[in-house]
Amino acid sequence: PDRSGLTANGEISDPMAMAAAHQTLQLPAIVRVTNLETGLQALVRVNDRGPSSPARLLGLTRHAAERLGIPTGGVAQIRVQVEDGPSQALRDQMQGGIGGVIAAPRTDVTAEALAPPPGLGQSARGRTATVVRRDTGPSAPAAAVPERLPEEVIRVPVRPGQLWVHAGVFGQGRYAAQVQARLAGLRPLVERVRQGRSETFQVRAGPFADVMQADSALDRAMRAGVTDARIVVE
Repeated sequence: PDRSGLTANGEISDPMAMAAAHQTLQLPAIVRVTNLETGLQALVRVNDRGPSSPARLLGLTRHAAERLGIPTGGVAQIRVQVEDGPSQALRDQMQGGIGGVIAAPRTDVTAEALAPPPGLGQSARGRTATVVRRDTGPSAPAAAVPERLPEEVIRVPVRPGQLWVHAGVFGQGRYAAQVQARLAGLRPLVERVRQGRSETFQVRAGPFADVMQADSALDRAMRAGVTDARIVVE
């Protein structure tokens, strides 16, 4: 957020709202966040840009983090799912209004991680296996989305995963082997993935016992020049 106390799309920054920041999602958006370690799940309004760290996905407000059972300044494995209908309805509501709609690159994100952007009081951080669905076209009209989301928290099965550093997917094995050589100290694996007649090569290292080890491995990958490396939960 900027010094005016506004989010990236012109909303008032409110640490007591069920809100979050994301680097690439079109703003605003409604996402369903699940803490895989506690099973707590809630809807969150994404209305800001951040965080800057490639090892993080979302920056939750302090209140949203508390409701999901994430301690202040702590980390958690999470799953993030975009609610397409409510997100589109919210953007339709804001078209032409103050702040408008801020577009971002529309890519399919399969895995990232979570952390607070500086200065917003978004103190909870976590690791996540993420599925962001790409818009496929016009959808049926949805009900109006309230400015402040209800603080409804439900409990689902606890399903924590393993932490990995994904270093890229390549169409040719020789490129995967080059990345594997750069990360030799992490003992990365090259996995061949077949889909019909196509074949890709995925490079990843792990699993790691905890967040600190995964963070350290990601830092090493970045220093080795593998700038697309990301931490995922599987």
